[in-house]
Amino acid sequence: MHTASINNVNHQTGHLAILLASFLWGTTGTVASLAPDVSPLAIGAFAMGVGGLLQALVALKNLQRDAKQLWQLKAYVVGGALGIAVYPLTFYSAMHLAGVAIGTVVTIGSAPFATALLEWLISKKNPFNKTWLISLSFGLLGTLLLAFSEAAPTQAAHSQWDTVIGIILGLVAGGSYALYAWIGKHMIEQGVHSKASMSSMFVVSACILLPSLALTGEHLFASINNISVALYMAAVPMFLGYVLFGFGLKTTHASTATVLTLFEPVVAAIFAVTIVGEHLGFSGWLGMALIGACLVLQSYTAKPSSAIPEKP
Repeated sequence: MHTASINNVNHQTGHLAILLASFLWGTTGTVASLAPDVSPLAIGAFAMGVGGLLQALVALKNLQRDAKQLWQLKAYVVGGALGIAVYPLTFYSAMHLAGVAIGTVVTIGSAPFATALLEWLISKKNPFNKTWLISLSFGLLGTLLLAFSEAAPTQAAHSQWDTVIGIILGLVAGGSYALYAWIGKHMIEQGVHSKASMSSMFVVSACILLPSLALTGEHLFASINNISVALYMAAVPMFLGYVLFGFGLKTTHASTATVLTLFEPVVAAIFAVTIVGEHLGFSGWLGMALIGACLVLQSYTAKPSSAIPEKP
């Protein structure tokens, strides 16, 4: 097969892996709602922490083989781990203070910009081509329409200062997500296996997140229902989802990957309507269509990045 054709197949496979990861992440809000007496901070810390340990267990051989490289890149590993640890704490706090709509929009909407800036300023890549900007515009507008269609009636319950602080925390969450996505891609480009790249950051972040359960973990193991929710969140979206995300990063620019994750709020909205029973207005469905257009542009029009050869 011609090299260009192989790269294109790898490119599409990477995009599909990231979209599947986004689908799994989109189930988290609905599943977490099944344990209303558990703090969202506890669910986030347990899911990211235990998910990270599972990643390390599965990637043990890759971690051992790439241990020397990871030690040389230890500043990146620690930086990515801090980004992972900060993300759930600031993201859930942003939604609590500013509301689900604003918190989600600010976090998910700011991540592609932050990642693109990191690629431009540090990696010396230029993701700001016409296709990327048009698709991101579609995606952000769609996310705004979708989020406010879902949650507009509850926004008045939040004070102005709560909203401002929530927006700031959402920006921090978007930046922290962009940081560990970019670092994961950077380490893969340095020859680290994708499993070792993601799991090394997550296992260090677990050392930060899991002890926080002493303060936030009340009721986490109080019932079979709560335990089931916690285990699902750790094993499926946080473990399997990030394994898929790491695989996708091998052949996808970090800036493109964060735009593709705009699929997550679409999935979350569909589950909220079909399972939780929330209402989604016309603007919400229009938002979904715009996000769909964004994903089509990213998946089929953007220039593929070269596949990164990886040790088996």
